[in-house]
Amino acid sequence: MSQGLVTMSYIAASILFILSLSGLSNQETARRGNYYGMLGMAIAILATIAGGHVTAYAILAGALLIGGSIGAFAAARVEMTQMPELVALMHSLVGMAAVLVGYASFMDHGIVLTGVEETIHELEIYIGIFIGAVTFSGSVIAFGKLCGKITGKPVLLPARHWLNLLLLIATVILGQQFLVSNETGTPIFGNHLFDNSIFNGPVLALLLMTVIALVFGIHMVMAIGGADMPVVVSMLNSYSGWAAAATGFMLSNDLLIVTGALVGSSGAILSYIMCRAMNRHFLSVIAGGFGSVGGGAAAEVEGEVQPIEAEETAQLLRDSKNIVIIPGYGMAVAQAQHTVNEITKLLIGQGKKVRFAIHPVAGRMPGHMNVLLAEAKVPYDIVLEMDEINADFPDVDVSIVIGANDIVNPSALDDPNSPIAGMPVLECWKSGTTIVMKRSMASGYAGVGNPLFVHENTRMLFGDANDRLQALLKALQE
Repeated sequence: MSQGLVTMSYIAASILFILSLSGLSNQETARRGNYYGMLGMAIAILATIAGGHVTAYAILAGALLIGGSIGAFAAARVEMTQMPELVALMHSLVGMAAVLVGYASFMDHGIVLTGVEETIHELEIYIGIFIGAVTFSGSVIAFGKLCGKITGKPVLLPARHWLNLLLLIATVILGQQFLVSNETGTPIFGNHLFDNSIFNGPVLALLLMTVIALVFGIHMVMAIGGADMPVVVSMLNSYSGWAAAATGFMLSNDLLIVTGALVGSSGAILSYIMCRAMNRHFLSVIAGGFGSVGGGAAAEVEGEVQPIEAEETAQLLRDSKNIVIIPGYGMAVAQAQHTVNEITKLLIGQGKKVRFAIHPVAGRMPGHMNVLLAEAKVPYDIVLEMDEINADFPDVDVSIVIGANDIVNPSALDDPNSPIAGMPVLECWKSGTTIVMKRSMASGYAGVGNPLFVHENTRMLFGDANDRLQALLKALQE
């Protein structure tokens, strides 16, 4: 394939990626956006293979077969509840790819550059490896937190901000040493210990920086509390995009640069939007914002729980006209979205007004609840964001909370010492009656008790969400 045709293919793929992002911005067009992205990636892969730079077709075919098989297996076997940790794991692979490409570019002496071009290329390598290493280690820690293998509570070291600053300063110093020693051939810091070793000046600087970047990624994500994990996933998505863009600069691949920039910028914008939805500054989240907001101990939850059964809940719904359903991570765990849709259709058929209230950080990754409801074919027009529905709760007869906790916690608004103080929440306690469906009284992912459970107009429907909803559906049908 001629270079001109490759360039045209890359332009077509870039346009498809932009259309994909545009489609993903709306539930009704999300499926089409996915198709655009898949088509764009197929064009990009084929154009790259046929572009003349690839010669080891047997190795490439083996890699595509192995990678495609792993992807197909993951798509078929991974449950929706496991999607957040799968996304984090995929981000780690992008970061590691950037690190490996960076080292390969550094060791490739096939292209000889001089002067400013050489300096720019070395800077691309250094920055690409740094971003990739931070993305890799941070994503691995995020994966551990999301799947419960690492504690969801923030791990805050003494003087952690000073430690981050020192790591960044060391990275800058090593970067300067890397550029200088690579140009002059002098050992790093004037140390002749490695003069006759493969660990010469620039190599040692690069290795030390990689270790520092890995430590920085671990420390950064370990300091972030569980309630912030949706933002962390979005943030790491942005990092993986910038790592891909840096890889594109190292390989002089325009499409990789464009694609990485699209992913990086969209992830950063999404992170900013989510931080605004939680009344948090992006930098405070990076520094471990949750878990250290209040000035003292959070208030204890005191009161008596009022349980309810499926039959009583059905009677409440029969007597109601305005109903709001608030899905949370518990609905995903129980895979109850299809039963929820059946109940919704039944209630709407009885002439009742039914809507869904979605908090921006419900679940453990951005859009988690929207995807589940779309999978169950819940109509898009009754799925509303928090800002669209919060003011309506005083007019709602019954609110049904399905496996949500932190996003409906009143302490976010009235307890300044709470770890989630200041976070906007769905104010369902203002409705006539609130039905909370949970397995137990356990706290949410932020580890905070919820006064909603003992509120005077709250009724607790304990048990597996899908089992309870099935019983509720049967009671409504009868």
